[in-house]
Amino acid sequence: MRKEICGAVLGAVAWSGVQAAESSVTLYGLVDVGVGYESVDGPNGFSQSRVGLVDGVNSGSRFGMRGVEQLGNGTRALFNLEAGFNPSSGQSGQGGRLFGRRATVGFANDSWGTIEVGRRTNLASDWIGDVVSPFGTSFRTANIGTTFSAANTMRLDNLAMYQSPSIGGIQFGLGYSFNADSSRTNNNGQQTGFGTGDNNRLLTTALRYSNGPVYAAAAYDRFTPTNAAIGGQSDARIESLILGGTYDFQVVKLGLAWGQTRDGWFIGQNMGTTPNRGDYSDLGTFALRRGFKANSTMVGVTVPLGSATSVLSSWQRSDPNSALLTGDDATMNIYSVGLTHNLSQRTNLYAYTSYGDNYAFNRDASNRTVVAGVRHRF
Repeated sequence: MRKEICGAVLGAVAWSGVQAAESSVTLYGLVDVGVGYESVDGPNGFSQSRVGLVDGVNSGSRFGMRGVEQLGNGTRALFNLEAGFNPSSGQSGQGGRLFGRRATVGFANDSWGTIEVGRRTNLASDWIGDVVSPFGTSFRTANIGTTFSAANTMRLDNLAMYQSPSIGGIQFGLGYSFNADSSRTNNNGQQTGFGTGDNNRLLTTALRYSNGPVYAAAAYDRFTPTNAAIGGQSDARIESLILGGTYDFQVVKLGLAWGQTRDGWFIGQNMGTTPNRGDYSDLGTFALRRGFKANSTMVGVTVPLGSATSVLSSWQRSDPNSALLTGDDATMNIYSVGLTHNLSQRTNLYAYTSYGDNYAFNRDASNRTVVAGVRHRF
């Protein structure tokens, strides 16, 4: 009897060990907070400045969980839930959503790729914005999304995405959002989006190549606003094409990008309403303007100083052919310099300064920013 009991216990332990090996859940997070100074100047004597704590500069603060379960024949189920928050106040980010940064579930196989559905970022942000610029999609005004409309961490609801496996360093991705922002409401504060045409829809696709020191990518995004927003113009949509790449010379890493946004401008972590240009603080979420075109350029350099420190610098430019909304739009330039220093594998210090001329396409508007902070990952 004792032998049978011992055998049963050992069998249960062995079975639980196999189950643990076949599936796993990982809890993770990041806290990033700094102290910064920002000043904004504009025409007609407009001038404001602020000193205070700044959240999520090097990376947006978050906590989340990701999991994987082996289903057999190389196929695995996976999920990723990620919530954003502001450590200076403890408040939730992304408009108070529970998992505003990411909420996806799907399947993956090394032979045929990955399929995910839910809420996540578009491919231009992941494959170009986070890779090509030294500042990635972080560091606020220094981030590449300031001048590249589609690469500013656009998080999309109701997204179905496929990413192929990497074959010879080449990978392809395609995604479609059936309703880019489920929280959008009409003028009466009522939820909208029952009919297909009542939803903001977005197509995102990209192709990239990575081999040794070479990285190159191309991304295309097409945003189709609601029928009400386009006023019966069935072909009214905002399109963005971005080409970018890096080459790592070991002593220096060079990044280059070029892009064009047509018939409007979309930027931000959610798709929503037209921009508020009153305080020059951002470019809004989307603005539809037929005939509008902006060409964007970015040159970035990363210089490692030993194994723990890197110097970052970039120049960005976006040149519009006409006014996006009302007024006299002007060519925007962003100049940025920064530094990161690793105290350990999980903790680093950072500092950066950035200057924007004709900021947010507003003629004679400027933005000056200086921030220093700490980021800890767990």
